Amino acid sequence: MSKSRKSAMDVNLLLAVIVLLVFGLIMVYSASSYEASLKFDDPSYYLRSQARATALGVIVMLIVSKVDYHFLRKIAVPSYIISLFLVLLVKTPLGITRNGARRWLGVGALSFQPAEAAKVGVILFAAALLCGKKGAKITNDWIKNIITMAAIGGIPALMLYAITSNLSSAIIVFGIAVVMFFVASPKYWYFLLGGAGAIGLGALVVKFVTGGELSPGAGFRLTRIRAWLNPEAYASGTGYQTLQSLYSIGAGGIFGKGLGQSTQKLGFVPEAQNDMIFSIVCEELGLFGATAILILFMILIWRFMVVANNAPDRFGALLVVGIMGHIAIQVILNIAVVTNSIPNTGITLPFISFGGTSVLFLLGEIGIALNVSRSIQI
Repeated sequence: MSKSRKSAMDVNLLLAVIVLLVFGLIMVYSASSYEASLKFDDPSYYLRSQARATALGVIVMLIVSKVDYHFLRKIAVPSYIISLFLVLLVKTPLGITRNGARRWLGVGALSFQPAEAAKVGVILFAAALLCGKKGAKITNDWIKNIITMAAIGGIPALMLYAITSNLSSAIIVFGIAVVMFFVASPKYWYFLLGGAGAIGLGALVVKFVTGGELSPGAGFRLTRIRAWLNPEAYASGTGYQTLQSLYSIGAGGIFGKGLGQSTQKLGFVPEAQNDMIFSIVCEELGLFGATAILILFMILIWRFMVVANNAPDRFGALLVVGIMGHIAIQVILNIAVVTNSIPNTGITLPFISFGGTSVLFLLGEIGIALNVSRSIQI
């Protein structure tokens, strides 16, 4: 008889992440060099900042991949509580306002978004809670499951929205909890019913917004919905970024203008290296480049599914499911915003968009997934 042994880390998952990181650094430089030259007289300013965060993130990923992931179960509750506390700190003098939004914490030269910590906190806490001390904690009591899910994902989501006005991060945090409970639940009907209800509510909101004139105090989110439905009517305001993004996508064609040849990044698409970087990818590399990026993300999601399905225990599987849900939701929402499939809201493209906090926490999550893959018996 042959004895089972532990697997090495999932090389395919690691390679997909490395390719995305390298491509992201290239596109950050391409999309930001013009703006960096104007603001800082240094075309590589954003690239160097992102490269430093990526290098630190890779170190964190490698360290986390070596530490037994079962340790995370012991710190799940403290991690969740600390993440909520960090969100509250945004309202203190430690909070930093950028581009009119107060969503960062800063100490000296260091700054980060507590929303990223909240995502990890929800993943750890939900995975630990759904396992319980004696195995599966999910039950056939669908009301209890919904209340628990709403508490775990809803509390940080409401805090993020109320304190930082960050609707996109609130949606992602709550979405992570929904994905994890959906996978762990023995019954799916109430998730399908809830999804149908959310779609119906969204349709009613759209009908209300398009039904007449908006009052001056209607709020910018309702205005964004109108700009989504008719961006040309808001070309000088709310719809400007969306229109410029669509122009950029249309200009790329099949194979694009060539790397570094985008014209929309020359002051037309605001902060092209951030939320709208996918439009620059489409303009410079065309449909071919955009498809390649989507394939890489699909490979990444596929490897998450393989690791989760073969994880040695329920806790490891749920950790990977949470990470998969986080990245999948963020990719879908970012591309939907860039292509004007949903109203505009600030969501970065994982591993590609500029953002040190995002890439650091994402690589930490990849380290957890690699750790679980190491424990698979083959």
